[in-house]
Amino acid sequence: MAKEKRVVMSVSGGADSSTMLAYLLSEGFEVHCVWFDYGSTQNPYEMKAIQAITDHYKVPLSIISIKDAMSDFKSALTRKQDIPEGYYNKDNMSATVVPARNIVFISLAAGFAWSIDYNYVALAIHSGDHFVYPDTRPEFYNAMKEAIFEGTDKRITLLAPFLYYDKRDIIRKGLELNVPYELTRTCYKDQPVACGRCGACVERLEAFWLNGAEDPIEYEDREYWKTVSKEYK
Repeated sequence: MAKEKRVVMSVSGGADSSTMLAYLLSEGFEVHCVWFDYGSTQNPYEMKAIQAITDHYKVPLSIISIKDAMSDFKSALTRKQDIPEGYYNKDNMSATVVPARNIVFISLAAGFAWSIDYNYVALAIHSGDHFVYPDTRPEFYNAMKEAIFEGTDKRITLLAPFLYYDKRDIIRKGLELNVPYELTRTCYKDQPVACGRCGACVERLEAFWLNGAEDPIEYEDREYWKTVSKEYK
């Protein structure tokens, strides 16, 4: 495998990173996945999905624990508090922002990639998150790409193949690539079965519907998204 096709990517077990993994493999990359354990409340369910996806694609997985370092980061994803429900918008989802999470993830992934002689780091950020999460926006990506490239002595290049995709585009790409979405998990709540009511679940269910497909995972409430969707008629 040529060195220029070796990439470290952060996985979450969700639809976005699972689709990006399939995409990178389809483009001929050698992929090494990393999962950052930062202490999120849905960790046990996320980890199960990550293991299933990386096993399916037969790619190596490294787990990097940073939960002690991020234990005081304020977010509904890291503390025992209610996860907001309803449509995916800024007011609704702002509680789920983890301060500077992607800055931390990208920096660690770049150091890991350098250490194992890989020369790309990939992140599954997309346009559906731009209005909520500042560390997913094009301005952030372009600045971080330059910083990582220069900070690793031009060894590591940052990739974001879905930067201008929305969730509908990502699911469409994943369906084309036969991503096993039945193995994935997107829900933000601390419970075994996806809730179907949090912003992440609503956005995902809507995206499958917009692609004329049925989301194959189990939901506690599969119909709620229709009551809050701006697209469903």
